[in-house]
Amino acid sequence: MNNNVILESVITCPHCGFATLETMPTDACPFFYECLNCMTLLRPNPEDCCVFCSFGSVTCPPMQQQRGCCG
Repeated sequence: MNNNVILESVITCPHCGFATLETMPTDACPFFYECLNCMTLLRPNPEDCCVFCSFGSVTCPPMQQQRGCCG
């Protein structure tokens, strides 16, 4: 894994606006995420691989490595 990969992302619920810092897995792209505030089950936007790419402040580690950057 590239040393420049960021493993933490602030995920923000598009329904209630609640934001929380989460640690992203390095070996998977989470397709579902339940908001800790309103309990809405988030799914990625059609063009994204996971909920971090859709609702996170930083894209998931696999996408960071693919793009050669962080974010």
